[in-house]
Order: sequence, then C-alpha cells, then structure tokens
Amino acid sequence: MCSRFELKTKFDKLPKILKQDYPSKLEQKYETQKLIRPNDPVVVIKNEGKIQTTFMTWGFISPWTQQSFKKGRPRPFNARSETVDEKKLFSGSWKYKRCLIPASGFFEKKYRIRKKNYDTFWLGGIWSKWTSSDGAELESCCILTTEPNDLVKPIHNRMPVVIPNGFEEQWTEQVKNANELRGLIPMMMGWSSSGWIKEEIKKKPIDQMSFFKKLNY
Repeated sequence: MCSRFELKTKFDKLPKILKQDYPSKLEQKYETQKLIRPNDPVVVIKNEGKIQTTFMTWGFISPWTQQSFKKGRPRPFNARSETVDEKKLFSGSWKYKRCLIPASGFFEKKYRIRKKNYDTFWLGGIWSKWTSSDGAELESCCILTTEPNDLVKPIHNRMPVVIPNGFEEQWTEQVKNANELRGLIPMMMGWSSSGWIKEEIKKKPIDQMSFFKKLNY
C-alpha cells in the first residue's frame, strides 16, 4: 500500500533523466514536497517514443470513463503488481503506459521509509490519458504495489514497487511482445531492504500543494 509519499529532493539533486525534457518554468518554480496524497498532482516520467517529464494526477482515471469526475467517486491510487495484467482497468496501461514517479520517502502508519543516504528513488507506476468530448486531455497515474520486504512487513502487508536506477528506459518504453513484458515482472517482485531505513514520525507531515499551483498544472 502506498497512500502518502514525499519528494524533498532539491532540483539540482533530482535524477538527471528527469531533467532531460521537462515543462517550462519547472526549474524556476520547483519546491520540495513534504507530503503528497492521492488526487494531488505529481511529477512523472513517461515514454511515448522518448522519455519525458510531465505532471499527472495521482489517482487512475480510465480512458473510457464518463464518471470519474463525480463528487466522492474514488480513483485507484494503487494497483497490485500480481494482477495488473489481468484487470481490464489496468491491463492496457501495463502494456503500453508505464511510468516512474520520483520520491525521497514513503509513509506507512507512523513510519517513513527512505534510503539511508537520502537518495531519490523511483516508484513504479502505470498511467492513462483521458480525453473529454471537447478534446481536453487529463493524464493520471497510480503506483504499483508488491509483497513487503523484511523492513516493511512488520507495519504493512503491501509496499510500493521501487524500480532500480538505470532501468528507467526499459521500464517506461512500449514493449513489442509478451516476452519483453514478462521481463519486467522481476522488478515488481520486491526489493532488498539493504540501504534503506524505517524511522518513526513523531509529528504528522504538513500537507503541501507547493509549486504545482504556481505553474497551473
């Protein structure tokens, strides 16, 4: 399960691949975020022929839906990696629209899980593009989850999929066949807790919408 995470990395320390092709004004307006929640806008890298940084809503909107904007209607913010290829809602995105979401930590109950060296890491996700009747487009995403490792298991029965550095293009590119798709499965089957730390949070993080409002994304 992943329902809260943070991105406290300063702009100059963000992964280089995230800054190859990014929206205008991002460098000047960027601010760190102490708490990111479902339905918030998030920074994402996707690949539609090339890797590109963009902004999406965290909460999956089906491309064929007509009801996701009804008040109170929940949007999936997580998808189980074990069944993502079987669910009609997610299978198309799993095949053609995988994404990566940068984070510096994620929260479970009263704990923050992060790398010991504070490095930014990639949350593995899938995304979708919804188009309105007048042609307006809205991109949204959700985070994949997997079985917990020995660090997370004492506090939760799920944890987010973390994609290792260096596999950004392999994860996000559109695959040509089922064999290539199956080659991604080992990345989702958990990650080693070596180099990670779990720390108790004494004070609840303050909600922040940060720079997205300024950028009008």
